[in-house]
Amino acid sequence: MIEKRDFYINGAWVAPAQANDFEVIDPSTEEACAVISLGDKADTDAAVAAAKAALPGWMATPVAERIALVEKLIEIYGKRSEEMAQAMSIEMGAPIDMARSQQVGAGSYHLQNFINAAKAYDFDAPLGDHAPNDRIIHEAVGVAALITPWNWPMNQVTLKVGAAAVAGCTMVLKPSEQSPLNAMLFAEIMDEAGFPKGVFNLVNGDGTGVGSQLTAHPDVDMVSFTGSTRAGTAISKSAAETLKKVHLELGGKGANVIFDDADDKAVKRGVLHMMNNTGQSCNAPSRMLVQKGIYDQAVATAAEVASKVTVGPASESGRHIGPVVNELQWNKIQDLIQKGIDEGAKLVAGGTGRPDGLNKGFYVKPTVFADANNQMVVAREEIFGPVLTMIPFDTEEEAIEIANDTPYGLTNYVQTQDSARANRMARVLRSGMVEINGKSRSAGAPFGGMKQSGNGREGGSWGIEDFLEVKAVGGWTPE
Repeated sequence: MIEKRDFYINGAWVAPAQANDFEVIDPSTEEACAVISLGDKADTDAAVAAAKAALPGWMATPVAERIALVEKLIEIYGKRSEEMAQAMSIEMGAPIDMARSQQVGAGSYHLQNFINAAKAYDFDAPLGDHAPNDRIIHEAVGVAALITPWNWPMNQVTLKVGAAAVAGCTMVLKPSEQSPLNAMLFAEIMDEAGFPKGVFNLVNGDGTGVGSQLTAHPDVDMVSFTGSTRAGTAISKSAAETLKKVHLELGGKGANVIFDDADDKAVKRGVLHMMNNTGQSCNAPSRMLVQKGIYDQAVATAAEVASKVTVGPASESGRHIGPVVNELQWNKIQDLIQKGIDEGAKLVAGGTGRPDGLNKGFYVKPTVFADANNQMVVAREEIFGPVLTMIPFDTEEEAIEIANDTPYGLTNYVQTQDSARANRMARVLRSGMVEINGKSRSAGAPFGGMKQSGNGREGGSWGIEDFLEVKAVGGWTPE
């Protein structure tokens, strides 16, 4: 049993203001794997005060020095990568091999991309040749509250911390109480890297406690949140009282549009992408739209691929998927699978209950629904589990209509060998990201959505810009 009861505030590990223990559950076993403390208002206030006090000095630190500290951070992160993988595997159920490669790898990837972007970014530059005495200065927003989820812990922590650090913001991180161990290890790494006191602070807590206190705090200048659309709405309302800058990365219900000229591996690729991380990804291709000419074969292929996806404990090596994060999520997913059955979608793989041979742990059967329509609950709600919904379509115009008929707008996917059609689709699909024929976005590309999938962008120069204010100066005297 791991015990992590202290918070990282003003460069030191400090005891919480009062005892408020919380058990972290290993979703593979349903048993407690750690005990942490949840903070209260006194802890939140202390962390914000430390960040506020450190802000002037950190803003004044040359960008090159801030970048050098992030470079040191990456070096230490790499040395402690196995600890990080073990933490994420046990607390949120990522299979250990996947935790080592994808979950840990996402952190170093994003930090390096921020270093590359920051080195090329003009934080202080002339307006233009027409105005030699005008200056555009990009400076830190201020104290940033960073609220991160449990599903891709280091992916989200580094997307926020890396950008805030090079931008010159000081910060208070509140990780998900469901997966806090990786964040506490990350705080140790930040400390070892030598970030000045108060630049980075960590307070554990839940959304209604520390989360709400941060979003309403008068000395917090910005909130960067990743999580549910429901929580994002509440944060926006709370932050409006003090006119904070708010960055939201929320849910999704991505359409994977497969035309009849798609490559032979398109359906298999789409199913496996959906099942990755046990379906717990906001950008998962959870609606598979298939053109009618190949629809029957696509359903057969999807059912076969899903039936071969194995499920097992996170501690075991292999290419299986692990459990979902907790009992609440498991029950929600079971209810939605049953809802799909009740609404008349055709169950071609998986279904309710645990997979055979697994009587304990929050395991979900890899599930595929066929013959659905876009008004069914399984086609509209973000299930956040290994559940794929297949919908037939006839024409390109119909595919666009179905794909865009959702309150979400994070990522859509297109599979076709007709490059002109692929480009047309990319232009009209209402989402912050579009990926074509299995090609993921390149290093430094922005991550984020539109509509109820949020606002702002993370990653690369766009991610840095979200933590910056733009200051226009007239009458600048060249030095």
